[in-house]
Amino acid sequence: MSYAPGGVPVMTTFSELLERARGRLAAGERRIIGVVGTPGAGKTTLVEAVIQALAATSDKTDGWLAHVPMDGFHLADVELERLGRRDRKGAPDTFDANGYATLLHRIHSTCGTGETVYAPAFDRDIEQPVAGTIPVLPHCELVLTEGNYLLLDDEDWGHVRAELDEVWFLDADDEVRRSRLVRRHIQFGKAPSHAEAWVAEVDEPNAKLIAASRDSADVLVSGVLLPNPPTSTPRSTPPSTPRSNLTNLPT
Repeated sequence: MSYAPGGVPVMTTFSELLERARGRLAAGERRIIGVVGTPGAGKTTLVEAVIQALAATSDKTDGWLAHVPMDGFHLADVELERLGRRDRKGAPDTFDANGYATLLHRIHSTCGTGETVYAPAFDRDIEQPVAGTIPVLPHCELVLTEGNYLLLDDEDWGHVRAELDEVWFLDADDEVRRSRLVRRHIQFGKAPSHAEAWVAEVDEPNAKLIAASRDSADVLVSGVLLPNPPTSTPRSTPPSTPRSNLTNLPT
């Protein structure tokens, strides 16, 4: 492990990142780690790999880990149309930031109560949020949540940051992540020219906004650490791991 200016830890190996996650655990408590980065950085890929690796090396009961993506709090297209924001879907004000913060608070506050908390996911096949998709089970100890705006310095998103025990910022090569974004937009229905224009006109302004929040992170993670999926079969796969069509591409 190395340190960035200001003393922020920089994770230099995937095993160090796993140890960092394990070190956040505390008996009788539930922790929430946020993973933030620019569009296409690989946040979902990283979170899913961390969850798989932690599950594969633990004898804990299924459900002690959960993945709760920010993308479940996209406003539905019908509401974006009403607000006149559909042409920049993915910008900070096209999400229900306060709803997201409220859910994270509930995830914390229900620890030890025996209550299951249900979180929404984002179905990329229909490009819409789907309620009640992801269970955070009563015995869940660690929640990983990922999204673009976890460190954004405004009132609504500040409520989200207040609910996170720690935030990791995932760095990424700009050319690589832009290429990923174009491919993703094409895969989910945009013509190539439309995909390239969307990345340039919508995703990139958002990326600059997100990059400006980097210095507020607790941990920096290099994009070169994005691992291949573990070769071993996990002994426990969290029931909240998104289905294959729910935010399963690098974000």
